[in-house]
Amino acid sequence: MNDVLMPKATAVWLVDNTSLTFEQIADFCGLHPLEVNGIADGEVARDIRGADPIANGQLSREELDRAGADPKYRMKAQKSRHAELLKPAKKQPRYTPVSRRQDRPDAIAWFIRNHPEITDGQISKMLGTTKATIDQVRNRSHWNATNIKPVDPVTLGLVGQLELDDLVKKAAEKRARDDLRKGIVPDGPTLAPASETGAPEVEEEEPRSNRPAPTAANLFRPGVDLDADDED
Repeated sequence: MNDVLMPKATAVWLVDNTSLTFEQIADFCGLHPLEVNGIADGEVARDIRGADPIANGQLSREELDRAGADPKYRMKAQKSRHAELLKPAKKQPRYTPVSRRQDRPDAIAWFIRNHPEITDGQISKMLGTTKATIDQVRNRSHWNATNIKPVDPVTLGLVGQLELDDLVKKAAEKRARDDLRKGIVPDGPTLAPASETGAPEVEEEEPRSNRPAPTAANLFRPGVDLDADDED
């Protein structure tokens, strides 16, 4: 039996518009009889609007009439004409025009050089290439390795800028999470104190407030630079 779309909404409609037993409705909708009983009592699916299984192509009128005449009969759902529309579309592999395919090794080299955090699987999915080709570019065993140069895939027209930015952002966030789990500090080590590196320590300048007040003797003493103490 095919799965019924919107099982609770279908059960609401069957409870309100037919004389089928709770067991028949539960079997057709894939619910427990107690759930159907709760729907009939207004305790379950109170705010759900009923969906007509005949109108949406999941049940024929003949099946409904037959089940209404025989409480032991179990209805069989038919494939809904809306099922294909509601089924999530399978994402197709990226298609790269023939005129652009020779540019993919350059884009692969750009990813390898500039974004090592991006996995081969992500590169393969982004550029529509294979992991074997990525390995050949990385190991410089590609047949055209001497002519491969890193070029931005957006410049080559292989991907869009927003799509590339989203991939880089996700890869960076994943790498940051992995580093955090491994205990790696993202900002790197801090500077070591001078006592550990052997560098000479700079003595702190004496605060201006602690210097002796100027007197007439040292102000007018020959050879004394009056601005020496004011230099920064």
